[in-house]
Amino acid sequence: MTRQLEDFFNLPSSKKIDEPTEPVAEPDIKELQEVMEGIDKIEQALPMVKNLETADREMDHLAQLAEEKFQELMDLGMSVEPRFSGTILQTAGTLLGHAIAAKQAKIDKKLRMIELQLKKARLDQTAPKDKDDEPANGNAVVLNRNDLLRTILETNKKSEA
Repeated sequence: MTRQLEDFFNLPSSKKIDEPTEPVAEPDIKELQEVMEGIDKIEQALPMVKNLETADREMDHLAQLAEEKFQELMDLGMSVEPRFSGTILQTAGTLLGHAIAAKQAKIDKKLRMIELQLKKARLDQTAPKDKDDEPANGNAVVLNRNDLLRTILETNKKSEA
């Protein structure tokens, strides 16, 4: 039937499958090793960062303390003479700024940890997990349509027999 297709389409006959003209490029081993070393460094660093609740509690405590002292200074600033209240109210504003900075630092830390976890998950998905998952080294063959049809027909004949 392949011969009939060649005659029908006026194609030259192809007797054998062409050999690959260019070798298949192998992945750069050094580059892969550098990536794997980077992944290992990240994995070693993450377990040390797991106990973050202590820092969160400390930041919450500092923010709460600053808010309480802010409120006390505001009450004091409103009850003293106006010429002395400026410095007290300015200090109260500074304490409120510290409370806001403490809460912002806590949020930034959580966002950085989420970002690191996402990067690690992305690397875990893209990096091969087992030796079976590594890219296969094989030989590529350049085929034209006729050779491909012939190969398919031969495979079908072998499977029927």
